[in-house]
Amino acid sequence: MTSNVNTTPFIPAPVTPYQGDIARYWDHEARPVNLRLGDVDGLYHHHYGIGDIDRAALGDAGDSEYEKKLIAELHRLESAQTEVLLDHLGTIGRDDTLVDAGCGRGGSMVMAHQRFGCKVEGVTLSAKQADFANRRARELGIEDHVHARVCNMLGTPFETGQAAASWNNESSMYVDLHDLFAEHSRILAAGGRYVTITGCWNPRYGQPSKWVSQINAHFECNIHSRREYLRAMADNRLVPQAVIDLTPETLPYWELRATSSLVTGIEEAFINSYKDGSFQYLLIAADRV
Repeated sequence: MTSNVNTTPFIPAPVTPYQGDIARYWDHEARPVNLRLGDVDGLYHHHYGIGDIDRAALGDAGDSEYEKKLIAELHRLESAQTEVLLDHLGTIGRDDTLVDAGCGRGGSMVMAHQRFGCKVEGVTLSAKQADFANRRARELGIEDHVHARVCNMLGTPFETGQAAASWNNESSMYVDLHDLFAEHSRILAAGGRYVTITGCWNPRYGQPSKWVSQINAHFECNIHSRREYLRAMADNRLVPQAVIDLTPETLPYWELRATSSLVTGIEEAFINSYKDGSFQYLLIAADRV
């Protein structure tokens, strides 16, 4: 019989007042746009989607089932985003360990284990997110392979060189990039792969646009520039192997979401910033040297 007792370990870690704010933010977050999409198949994500809309699957907007189909389509697109991230992790064996920095409710961890059969460790500042992710792992019978813990992604308990690969899936905007990449560089084995998918402001625009400022305020984050990512990686022995602009691929997700009942008020900022070139949706894959 599965116990309902909370077994998620809490690892004390020095956090700044800002990190305490972020932990509280995500402890209290329960937006339908995250939970209702996850209810489709039990994979709960905290990121956005990529790919073309399947209009045939949506059907007629006047259909009583249309909103349900729209939610399923949004969820398909966000899972497609995770698949693209996993595609860039390289060759992963069943005995390897992966690290999801900023794991949220664990959807990406489950998908990584399902694909590779390996162990996946997640870290988050939110005790409620870690509890949720670990409960889902128990329900799926994969708790021996998929595990979330409460700790600071800038100071994890993992051994030096322990991870074959690691990633940040839309979580790097909450931390200093030099500190973040120093920790990924430490935990990755030589030749290990790091991948991030993130929104970043475009240096060619000049400065963060008003839309980017709105996104920062909405999520209480600090979006970095594309240049900052590449510079911080170079300073921490992470050599980019691929830099892919996913902006055109993510616009359909946002335009569809803006027509749904799940709007949060930030959709316009994403759509306009992607269209005016001030904001980009990037995948960066880098090897630890």
